[in-house]
Amino acid sequence: MFFCIFAIVEKKGHIEIRIAGKKGNLDVSPDNFDIKEIISVLEQVDNLLYPNDKANRPIISYAIEEGSVRHLFKTSIQAIIGFNAIIGQINTSQNIDFLDLPTAQAIESFQKAAIKKNFSFSVSTSLDDTFKLNIDKTTHYYRNSAIWADAEFYFYGKITNAGGKDKANIHIQTDDLGRVIVETPIDFLINQESNILYKNFGIRAVGKQHSETGEIDKSTLKFIEIIDYQAEYDEIYLKNLRQKANWLKKINANSWLNEIRGYDA
Repeated sequence: MFFCIFAIVEKKGHIEIRIAGKKGNLDVSPDNFDIKEIISVLEQVDNLLYPNDKANRPIISYAIEEGSVRHLFKTSIQAIIGFNAIIGQINTSQNIDFLDLPTAQAIESFQKAAIKKNFSFSVSTSLDDTFKLNIDKTTHYYRNSAIWADAEFYFYGKITNAGGKDKANIHIQTDDLGRVIVETPIDFLINQESNILYKNFGIRAVGKQHSETGEIDKSTLKFIEIIDYQAEYDEIYLKNLRQKANWLKKINANSWLNEIRGYDA
């Protein structure tokens, strides 16, 4: 008797980020590409491929190769196919306003590095019909600032962290947005008389919001004030609302408006 066991192997592909340029008189290569520069690239790829559901994403493996500096990121072929479509759309529209915020910020980081260091970035995939995105000092891949407007927000939830060595912030775990990090003045945290950790609060903050989609740029959030609130409903308040609603049902709207305006009934 023979048994055949078939293992389901996930198909994979890769994206390639090739960086070319000079460091002094030398062409950039893996030998002179600093670890901080490598980390900067690594930090952006997660946002390029999986801008939203990072907790459940597939594994992304990494390799660096010659020519000038080739960063190779292998992951699910489904993600590669989707990313290839994104590259194609960027090439067609020549802007990044349509992208999810984390993906747009990743592209912007490459654009900033291209201008600052006179590097050229070439982004492509392992697909036979891959699109290719070229970023250098002559391109202009930035979000349209007119689309991102100043706004004020209220976040409610449990504070899970507060502080920071150089740049202080508060982490608040919300039901609708997950964890939100708000830049906070150190003086505010120093002057807190009681411990705010693991307690429910509201945080009033300002930041940038997309004027069309309503998306919040979480990287821009700055603290205004903390709000002490109780998540439990107030039975007396609700009772008053119900009584008011019953009172309104008994009113003839047209007669009431005429009376207010001084007309005869």
